[in-house]
Amino acid sequence: MSSRASELPPFGRPVPGNRWDLALAEGNIGGAAGTDAGAGGPAPRSVSVIVVHFEQQAELDRTLAALARQTHPSEQLELIVVDDGSREAPRVPAGVRLLVQEDLGFRAGAARNLGARAATGDVLCFLDADTAPEPEYVSRMAALPSLLPEAVVAGHRKHADFAGAGVDAEAAIEAAGPEHELEEPAWLADAYRDSRMLLDADDRSYRFVIGAVFSCTRWFFDQTGGFDEDFLGYGGEDWEWAHRAWLAGAVLAYEPAAVAWHDGPDWAGRTAADADSQVHKNNETLLLSRKIGVDGSRPRALRTAAPDVIAVLAAAPSAGAAFVCVDSLLEHLPHASVVVPDEHHRVFGSDTRVVPASRALPRGRVRIEIDAAVRFGRPEASALQRAVSEVGISDLGAVRLSEHVVVRSERALRRTERWGAAAAWRTEQRPDPTVQVLPTAVSVAAHLGGWLSLD
Repeated sequence: MSSRASELPPFGRPVPGNRWDLALAEGNIGGAAGTDAGAGGPAPRSVSVIVVHFEQQAELDRTLAALARQTHPSEQLELIVVDDGSREAPRVPAGVRLLVQEDLGFRAGAARNLGARAATGDVLCFLDADTAPEPEYVSRMAALPSLLPEAVVAGHRKHADFAGAGVDAEAAIEAAGPEHELEEPAWLADAYRDSRMLLDADDRSYRFVIGAVFSCTRWFFDQTGGFDEDFLGYGGEDWEWAHRAWLAGAVLAYEPAAVAWHDGPDWAGRTAADADSQVHKNNETLLLSRKIGVDGSRPRALRTAAPDVIAVLAAAPSAGAAFVCVDSLLEHLPHASVVVPDEHHRVFGSDTRVVPASRALPRGRVRIEIDAAVRFGRPEASALQRAVSEVGISDLGAVRLSEHVVVRSERALRRTERWGAAAAWRTEQRPDPTVQVLPTAVSVAAHLGGWLSLD
């Protein structure tokens, strides 16, 4: 079987860019479109709900009671609780699978991975033990992934004071939640509104996918490799996964009608927002900054191991031409990594951004293909920088700046590898006259001194 065939999903079809609304319209279902979920839609697919737990028996009881009342067909619903090493394993009702992992610290990512490996459903729906879903939650969270295999759906997490108010675990969550509701985080509500429920998602929209309330197909979760188990402690693993999912071709969507109630306030609203919690938040951000290379998430000047832009110089007529090409490129994009022909690598000394073609690099967010050595013009009003910032968003897959330079979205490339032309990414022609082919005997001294003329 070919590598592309092995990546084909078992059901569904692609949409251009992040247009999840087209899948809903074609499937004649509501959900994120704001109409009744499931009306005239496809037959429900099997769903595995994976609930991560640690030392929260009362909260877990409430969540499992809420899951027992779901409108999704019971024969299509699998419930899995993954315990993250509690001193005593939690009690679960008959019919709920219980998995236990060793207590090696707070390992939500590892617990979710364990649950996903054991799951049998077409769709994975992730919840935390202290987040109880309303009756239509699973059906609404499964609707879009049932049509669109690359969909990653963020649910609507609301907050309530259940423990403080002594609310019975068996109480109907759709009534108890509003009765004891706490303030909803404004930053998240604003983000969903401003992005039109993530229809206008971009490279930093991973921040709006919350691990306690999201869903995707099991097929696509496998495509991403699951959660990064380097994350130990509360938070961060969901954002890193969502960013990696975006690069792998995810279609991000928000389903406001899929409501699950978290027992207690949002992290930002807790009274313990003191120096210790700031240290914790900083540790999470520092780890993310090493793993997410996009502008606004990576360090402003420090180098990071996370790839963002990878330029590939296929050939150069001389070491001098290779040097001028790469030097002018990095003047525009100092955070980029550049792959050069092995025979010219020695001229770049110890600059770790430049690697020989014989060394494999991970896939980043953007790939710049340069098939002949060129000089890029001065960075002011850079067409190159603009192209790098825009590909992969909406349905723009590539920008051709010259006969020899193409800027491509790796996200678009991943989708195209699966679907071929059906992925429907656009290529724009934006000729940049400042991109000029270099001669073999180019003057490196003139380039460094600023008087090189190629006219």
